[in-house]
Amino acid sequence: MTTWGVDDIPDLRGQTIIVTGANSGLGFATTSALAAHGASVVMAVRDPQKGTQALSRIQAQFPQATVEVARLDLASLASITQFAAHFMEHHAHLHVLINNAGVMALPPRQTADGFEMQFGTNHLGHFALTGALFPLLRQQPQARVVTLTSFLHRSGHIDFADLQGRQHYRPWVAYSQAKLANLLFAFELQRRVDAAGIPLLSMAAHPGYAATNLQAAGPQMEGNRFKRLGTQLGNALFAQSAADGALPTLYAATAPQSVGGGFYGPANFGGMRGAPTAVRGAPQAYAVDVAQRLWQVSEELTGMHYLDGAP
Repeated sequence: MTTWGVDDIPDLRGQTIIVTGANSGLGFATTSALAAHGASVVMAVRDPQKGTQALSRIQAQFPQATVEVARLDLASLASITQFAAHFMEHHAHLHVLINNAGVMALPPRQTADGFEMQFGTNHLGHFALTGALFPLLRQQPQARVVTLTSFLHRSGHIDFADLQGRQHYRPWVAYSQAKLANLLFAFELQRRVDAAGIPLLSMAAHPGYAATNLQAAGPQMEGNRFKRLGTQLGNALFAQSAADGALPTLYAATAPQSVGGGFYGPANFGGMRGAPTAVRGAPQAYAVDVAQRLWQVSEELTGMHYLDGAP
């Protein structure tokens, strides 16, 4: 598996796949590779204009690609509901949902629903999206949900007393919490579909250290030129490309040998770069009681209830 690359992606004709945050970085690289292998891909993006520009780049490289753009703002529960309703109105099947979009180390911001932006977008948004699309996912045998996390989940802790960072907000602490929440969600989703007898595969992936525009977003919002230059220098010196960073996601989404409950990331340099392989998360990612409580809290916050144990 440590030599697996885009050429190993199987023929995806007949599969419908959603990629969130698909207009740039890892999402764009993921979408391009899926489209090149025949999948029908829906690019779920916050800015349709940027999505259309990205779509044009894909079509220029792969003229036969079947790709469309749809607006999705994961920082708005109303937008999530609208996106899911529109998708289910126009598509009879959903084979893979890739929960890729995210924000990193932002200054204090809130979503449209009043959630801390990183927890609200990275975790709650994808929790709600998965639930809104679950009627289609559960109907498709061996449907897959791939949720992206980060190696920084290792420093994460779910602070149930201050999930929204209203008492003490620190950007990187909030990011690590959100990325740990992504991993807890992926594992808990697999436990719940197993208990319900639903043949769905829930997996997690992390890209290692990949050069994208994600790292610069926080410094740009702060107006901190030195931090922004630092992230650009770090990307240039140490990061792998977005295309390489997308490989663990692509492996989880398409490889016949990937398994439900699996976690995939780069094989080399301490998990920072290299071909995809099965990896082990931090101990706190396997705390079932925390995952169950997080699921319950996520239901309460989003109003999205699914997989309560009933088939």
